[in-house]
Amino acid sequence: MNNSTLNFTVPEPSTTKAIGIVETVNICMHSFSFLVGLPTHCYVAWLIISRAGNGVASEFFVLNLSVSEIGFCVNCLTFVLSQWFSFIVDFKLYLIGLIISGRPLFQCLICVEYYLAVVHPVTFLKYKPLRYKVICGSVTWIIILGSCLCCMFTILRHYIVHMWFLSVQFLFFFLIQLFCLVAVLRALKQSGPSERRRETEEENHMKRRAFYLILITTVTMVITYAPYCISGFLTIVTGKIFEAQWVPGLFCYVLAGFVQPVLYLHRARKLSCLL
Repeated sequence: MNNSTLNFTVPEPSTTKAIGIVETVNICMHSFSFLVGLPTHCYVAWLIISRAGNGVASEFFVLNLSVSEIGFCVNCLTFVLSQWFSFIVDFKLYLIGLIISGRPLFQCLICVEYYLAVVHPVTFLKYKPLRYKVICGSVTWIIILGSCLCCMFTILRHYIVHMWFLSVQFLFFFLIQLFCLVAVLRALKQSGPSERRRETEEENHMKRRAFYLILITTVTMVITYAPYCISGFLTIVTGKIFEAQWVPGLFCYVLAGFVQPVLYLHRARKLSCLL
């Protein structure tokens, strides 16, 4: 059995040469993600946990996103090992649910947090304590584990259902992030010269920073999932599975996974540690 990129589908080989090339590219990309991504995300998680003060509270969703990305790195390892050890295929299929739902869910939570901080600061301060974020994070992980079970039972048996699940989920989370982006942009535009002088330059800087972070996160999500959605719709329309069409999606997914760590390391002034 040949496994497709991120194992969203299981295509039948057409020619030995083509499958050999595609599998080689897949193994190289998964190996790169494991060898480079695992230490990067572990380093980010360690920095957040070891920070003094309210480091965990202020970066709680970034921490959970890093844990989710560590799960993706583990999946990359299982993908490579499954080429020779078939008994770990089920575990690999289970981890795909974490890949599909983990990153967009926590990215959405990060965007919503910035949106509340800018547009609804009173509500943000009310729910800023760590206990509320832990409750929200726990519900999110329950959803992710449900997605893992869904993927384990649908990828091989009902791949069309899996394609729709991937595409609808991407569209839903994208609309949430787009709403946050527009709302923060609107709040920025309202901060004009005629506004009361009570609003300081520091507050305007916070709004601009929130806008750019949400914009980067939204663009990252589009780059991450748009290739997969396009490939999924092509599979649904044509009824045929071509393993090579998933390679661009894997390439985008792996590279996009480094955006949030780089942003955090830049804020923490630790980016030079990776250079």
